[in-house]
Amino acid sequence: MKDLDYKKKLLHFSKIDIESVAKKHKTPFFLYSEKVLTENYNSFYEGAKKAGLINPLVCFALKSNPNKNLVKILANLGSGADIVSGGELKRALESGIPASKIVFSGVGKTEDEIIFALKLPGKGINSFNVESMEELELINACAKKLKKLARICFRLNPVVQPKTHKFISTGNKTHKFGLLEKDLLSCLGKSKYWSHSTLVGLSIHIGSQLLDLKATKKAIQRLCEVGLKTKMPLEFLDVGGGLGIDYHPSETQKLPSINTYMELVAETLDKHFYSKSDLRPSVVFEPGRKIIAQAGIFVMKVLRNKVSEENVFVIVDGGMNDFARPAIYGAYHGMIPVKKGKKEIPSHIVGPICETTDCFGSNRLLPPMKSGDLLIIKDTGAYGYSMGSNYNLRGRPLELLIDTKKNLKVINKAQDYSELT
Repeated sequence: MKDLDYKKKLLHFSKIDIESVAKKHKTPFFLYSEKVLTENYNSFYEGAKKAGLINPLVCFALKSNPNKNLVKILANLGSGADIVSGGELKRALESGIPASKIVFSGVGKTEDEIIFALKLPGKGINSFNVESMEELELINACAKKLKKLARICFRLNPVVQPKTHKFISTGNKTHKFGLLEKDLLSCLGKSKYWSHSTLVGLSIHIGSQLLDLKATKKAIQRLCEVGLKTKMPLEFLDVGGGLGIDYHPSETQKLPSINTYMELVAETLDKHFYSKSDLRPSVVFEPGRKIIAQAGIFVMKVLRNKVSEENVFVIVDGGMNDFARPAIYGAYHGMIPVKKGKKEIPSHIVGPICETTDCFGSNRLLPPMKSGDLLIIKDTGAYGYSMGSNYNLRGRPLELLIDTKKNLKVINKAQDYSELT
């Protein structure tokens, strides 16, 4: 993981001693690096430029991490936003992302959310990524009442099956996302949908934590083919997000580089769209995990040990309410002690939540841990705090940021019991 290393047997993140942070701030907490976040965004954007993609717009997926301080950093770098709720729309705007750089995805947009987006000044948001015919009809009706023109981007369901966890796969007809080609094209000839709406783009998003790009290539090809069939002057083609990271050491060899990914996008668009049309729509991306995951760690303290014959349980103060990915998806995350040790034993790392699934990892090789020792979970910047809860009436944890000057900032205080309902 970037910027995470031992110095004199003590773990540092972005050159900050994690043990010294834990002496000042109560565990558990999320710790982010502005340096890593900035490098990740710039690498993604520059990769798109290097591949020759036309006017690339990188719309950060706020669902992965909506912390205002982190989104502000991305806004200052030129990022747009991919949002899926009215709350995320407000957060993007508050953080300095212009409405013109916001794409509104999601199958369940409410009338209030649609009206709020339509009332924004000027042309409003970059696009509503429409996922059903009924949604298109509602958006057009709302725009008519407000005497506005809604900018529409159809989300195509390309009917592909990417190699990823079934809970984060979104590109097949058995999934709730997107429109099938025949339904999408049938909308174009029906005037009732278009009195106050205009088609500006076409998008896909086939899933998350993608390491094999075969399905991605096929989906972009389908995007191009359907884009040409619309016979409309599209402003942009949105190739979605979902590019994975190497959570597990075995994934490092499988992980496509940013350049490899961008070259695939460029070559597929050239072959299947630009070479067959005079149109030159720009390219939109919706990354979340690839930008933010490795910019964060989760720091926990060992409460005690429990031995049940051959099973060694290391009980920590962080729980599945704080970081849910292992409990929901069986997701693997690397875990390492803040103090480096030599001897290692198989250990089950478990939290205090009253669920057996409250386990961050089983049979992990770790030094013998004792009460008060610190342990970190790697790569928790994405879908960490954002998926948290107050289950078992536990307050949400502290969020801290190491800025580019190596200053430590509280960017979200720990939740107190008085704030719980």
